[in-house]
Amino acid sequence: MDEDSKPESSELTTQIREAGVKCPGCGFDLGAAAGSQCPECGLVLTEADVHRESVGEVVRRLGPAAVLGVLWMALPLVLGLTVFIGFRQEVADWLREQGDVTGVAVYIGAFMLAAGLGLLPTWTQAVIGGYAFGMWGGFGAAWAGFTLAAIVGYVVAKLVAGDRVEREIEAHAKAKAVRDALVGKSWIRTVGIVALVRAPFNSPFSLMNLALYAAETKFSAYVIGTALGMAPRTLVYTWIGSQVSDFDNVSQPRWVIITGVVSVVVVVMIVAQISNKALEKIGVKTKAGKTPST
Repeated sequence: MDEDSKPESSELTTQIREAGVKCPGCGFDLGAAAGSQCPECGLVLTEADVHRESVGEVVRRLGPAAVLGVLWMALPLVLGLTVFIGFRQEVADWLREQGDVTGVAVYIGAFMLAAGLGLLPTWTQAVIGGYAFGMWGGFGAAWAGFTLAAIVGYVVAKLVAGDRVEREIEAHAKAKAVRDALVGKSWIRTVGIVALVRAPFNSPFSLMNLALYAAETKFSAYVIGTALGMAPRTLVYTWIGSQVSDFDNVSQPRWVIITGVVSVVVVVMIVAQISNKALEKIGVKTKAGKTPST
């Protein structure tokens, strides 16, 4: 056993016994354990594992970061449906009337702010872009819009959340291991992970901005991964918009819905596999496999 994996101290062992702690990795009762390492799965407990806190306490520590997460989860859905249903035709017609230069410039700026501030979902704006400027013109404008929006979202997350989420991750060995496995490796790998989680049609743009910032994703990898990962779904939505003659009859094709569901399942499976391997390396048993011997 190396130095990093040794039980930490007799004081921590005493705390584990007095608190009647169960192993967070496998649920084994550690009341009679000889140290801070679980004899069942090999996980070495830390102070954070012993002094577990309620969800409310964690949310209070996250403060503005938690509020921003809730807002970015709810606002795009509520405002997106309101704007798309109530004003889509008027907005799209007005943009089309402005021409390819003024209309596109206004569209990109509005897209950047609306999506970057977490007010509107990207798919509604992509459909409007396809209607106003055609499939390829709309795709180029939407691609520029959401790439700039991702930068705005990153800055907003940094200003509001600060390092609160990062501190929570660093305080929990399992969360840190998963974070490092996903976006803490090489630059190319990080770009690939960002592109992967951005690709599903129903991946929440604003919430993902916050999550990727909180995970300390390298900024350049964040921007390029976003640009690559969102390109296919944006092209599909601008194509849908280019086929629309009347917004009263617009709807998502069934294959788009099915593809969205399948892509989410695939992404979750890939991320879960990477996460499980990372947890197994620190001695946590997972359903995907057994804990490596220590």
